[in-house]
Amino acid sequence: MKCVDEDVARLGQQLVRRGQMMATAESCTGGLIAARCTDIAGSSRWLERGFVTYSNAAKTGLLGVPPSVIEAHGAVSEAVVRAMVAGAIARSHAAVAVSVSGVAGPDGGSASKPVGTVWVGYLVTVPGGSAVTVDTECVQLPGDRAAVRAAAASVAIHGLLDRTRNTG
Repeated sequence: MKCVDEDVARLGQQLVRRGQMMATAESCTGGLIAARCTDIAGSSRWLERGFVTYSNAAKTGLLGVPPSVIEAHGAVSEAVVRAMVAGAIARSHAAVAVSVSGVAGPDGGSASKPVGTVWVGYLVTVPGGSAVTVDTECVQLPGDRAAVRAAAASVAIHGLLDRTRNTG
């Protein structure tokens, strides 16, 4: 994977060209995605806001994730990152959003969701239209807590870069 800073700069350039703003909805990354975006001078032209929703109550209160979805699927799930990314769009002025929820460790893993399991949700609105692409991916990331969190942020940034390049 390329240098994250280069990917962030490219993502920002694409969003500026598209005339779109971005929002983040982060759990296990704790704001790392938004922080990497704000490392780039001028990011206020394309980063609208970031939500750090580490607890289930924050996911519900800030992003509108239904408690029933968390109860049925767990916080680290496709259903939850879909609800998180939709909530980020609904509660911002952004047209592009990313959400992340995972098990960074060293505790909290299970047989079905071991440490390093990360779900990422992407919502990309086509410029000038109402068509929306919603996509998710689940990755298994190696390493300690810091490595999982950093890699999850990189996956999210690279995934947004690819998806904004391919839609509009």
